[in-house]
Amino acid sequence: MESLHAHTNLPYSRPATPGLHPSQIGFVGIGAMGYFMARNLANRRVIPGFTNSPLLLWNRSPERPQKLVKELGEDRVRITQSLEELVNSCDVVITNLANDAVVKSIYEQFVKTLTQNSPVRSKIFVETSTVGEIDGSLSKIPHTHFITSPVFGTPAVADKAQLVIVMSGDYRSKKEVAYLLVPSVGRKVIDLGENVEKAPTFKLIGNSMILGAIEVFGEAYTLGEKAGIEADRVNDLMAYSDRMAKDSFDGTIGFAIEGGIKDASHIRHLTSTYDSPMPVIDVAHQHLITARAIHNAQKREGKAVVDTLDWSGIIAGSRVAAGLDPFDSKKHQNVVLEDD
Repeated sequence: MESLHAHTNLPYSRPATPGLHPSQIGFVGIGAMGYFMARNLANRRVIPGFTNSPLLLWNRSPERPQKLVKELGEDRVRITQSLEELVNSCDVVITNLANDAVVKSIYEQFVKTLTQNSPVRSKIFVETSTVGEIDGSLSKIPHTHFITSPVFGTPAVADKAQLVIVMSGDYRSKKEVAYLLVPSVGRKVIDLGENVEKAPTFKLIGNSMILGAIEVFGEAYTLGEKAGIEADRVNDLMAYSDRMAKDSFDGTIGFAIEGGIKDASHIRHLTSTYDSPMPVIDVAHQHLITARAIHNAQKREGKAVVDTLDWSGIIAGSRVAAGLDPFDSKKHQNVVLEDD
């Protein structure tokens, strides 16, 4: 039985039973977030009206899908040999992709496949990453629906199936997908109407608040470090910034800096589109690029502590501007002011 509490976090009534419920689900993009989302979806509870056939997977590299098959078994997940096979086989295709270029490439392949083999029953495509521009050509294909559904949360949150899911697009499609994703993948859904642009915009607004906060935290920590005030003391004021206080910059368990730069770029484009400046995001964007440049230089020299830098590494921008080590607070020398 599903938790009754889960229904209070869904802004839709349950899909009609019996009815045309999705019978085959596919997942494209088994990355840091996608791995946990796909795993939890494959382990989803039995939902009335939905069959429990294996979740079909596709990823550009085979290692992570193979790891998931090894973890769950082929009765829960199965790797498809091509995107075409997955698209033609599935009623719902969920994507979680790295960046705009990959999203564009994958969805162009979806359109090509569906144009060559027009679907005879409803197909729903669900894009869960943060994208800058939405291509509406998919929705022009008969029996095909596209919804945007970005998620809030880190891989650790995805691991616990506690993501907050934002949706915009076709109402019936959102209803079907919401009952697939909650509570198996996330804890609640926020509905932003039928305009597919709304959900990604909402995600960027949310990330602008997070990114702005991280930038302010980074500046405050740097000032504290220069003044000889331990980061843990400053951290007592704000719990979120614990990663910066402890120099914990591993992006494989957080939010990779490439994603932060991408989102910052999208946020700046949004502020330009609506003539609504956000100066702190401009600074944050500069500091993210600074942090990435330093990290890449360290990788080339074989001195990088982590392979993937978390976006909390933004503090490197403030630190180097203050003459401090970018990623190791243990190397800082405090400024001692002499009494007059």
